[in-house]
Amino acid sequence: MQLLDFTNRQVAPRDIRRAIDRGVVLNIIRRFQPISRVDIGRISGLQPSAVTLITAQLIRHRWVVNAGSGRLPRGRRPTLLRLNDRRAVLVADLGPSVTTLALADVNGRFLSQEAMPTSPDPQTMAANLSKDILRLVDAHPDLVFEGIGINVPGRFDEAKQRVVFAPNLRWPAFDFKGAIATATGMRVELENAANACVLGEIWFGQADEIRDMVVVTVSEGVGAGVLTNGQLARGLNSVSGEFGHAPLDPDGPPCSCGGRGCWEVYASQRAAVRYYREDGATSQDVSFQDLLALADAGDPLALKALDTMARAIGRGMRTIVAGLAPEEIVVVGEFTRLWERLGPLIEAEIAAAVLVGKPPRVRPAADPSLARLRGAVASVLIKHFGSTAREAEQDAAPSVPGNGYHQAEHLRMRSSVAARQRDYGESAAFAGQG
Repeated sequence: MQLLDFTNRQVAPRDIRRAIDRGVVLNIIRRFQPISRVDIGRISGLQPSAVTLITAQLIRHRWVVNAGSGRLPRGRRPTLLRLNDRRAVLVADLGPSVTTLALADVNGRFLSQEAMPTSPDPQTMAANLSKDILRLVDAHPDLVFEGIGINVPGRFDEAKQRVVFAPNLRWPAFDFKGAIATATGMRVELENAANACVLGEIWFGQADEIRDMVVVTVSEGVGAGVLTNGQLARGLNSVSGEFGHAPLDPDGPPCSCGGRGCWEVYASQRAAVRYYREDGATSQDVSFQDLLALADAGDPLALKALDTMARAIGRGMRTIVAGLAPEEIVVVGEFTRLWERLGPLIEAEIAAAVLVGKPPRVRPAADPSLARLRGAVASVLIKHFGSTAREAEQDAAPSVPGNGYHQAEHLRMRSSVAARQRDYGESAAFAGQG
């Protein structure tokens, strides 16, 4: 597949070019805010008239607001722009037992978080979650809500509008996304938790220039989101990245997917608790959070169990490294708070499997406790920031969805922006100096 070069304005129809330019400007403001229109033009390569038109439109749609005046040694002070932090996104991270509901602004700052039990019945869960979402909306009449992002510990097929693989939830087939959208009247993005973490790393992290990356999430299960050649991999039936259910030992313990000896059987939080119990721990009623607390206190059995888990994580990553050769592997999970001890064990396992050259960089997410929620925010914003042709063309209200511009196209657009930033000599120091 040939990648589009968005620096060439001849490759797309006029409305798509306009949408791309709008997304570029919006991303530059988000990245360098507060920033002047002149500096936006320098980074984007757009003509001043285009920047003026686009920024006026963004202000009218309440995506952008004025942020005071910049300072110059001489001449007229430029007006600075920033994102409107009164625009907000509602997000939920579904776990097998607990769901976290949160409210964030468009910069990824969280205004509230709360936990609720995950119902074994998807219809009941949709009703309960919708009720709490509407309660949060009513409690914040000053905010403009862009949409709802929901992570699921499984795979969602957009074509079928169904969660098609979520063995740890054990839900029957149900249009969960449609039920939430109908109940709330808001646009809903449903995404696999690991895929969402990939989007979060690109959107809020420092992965603009990474073309091949895998995010591995470790919780009750093990998941992986794959960015390959700058595009989020979906695969047949939308189940690309299910390395957690790749068998390491066909004679191993049973897995929730129906197989045996899957990677997550050895590398998940539940596996670590099992190791602790099997080693003869005096207390058998221990959660993973208890295990981490015991490890912090120097408990030798807890440390041994976590060491075993870390080595299993590394062994499973060998398949990822051999098959995908990513530049970087980002790890999301509560265990990463002990990264100084457990990270080297994972890296040693990976290094033993590298076929050529150096092993990929392996690192924990910048803020593992918020990585999934930030990913849910990104899953909403990425589609809007990239899919704005209809809004730009029709001058629609902010809540009207765009034309379904694909995430992969938006990721390619961001790569183009990153290249322009490098050419300009990317630095926040020039923001507001234009």
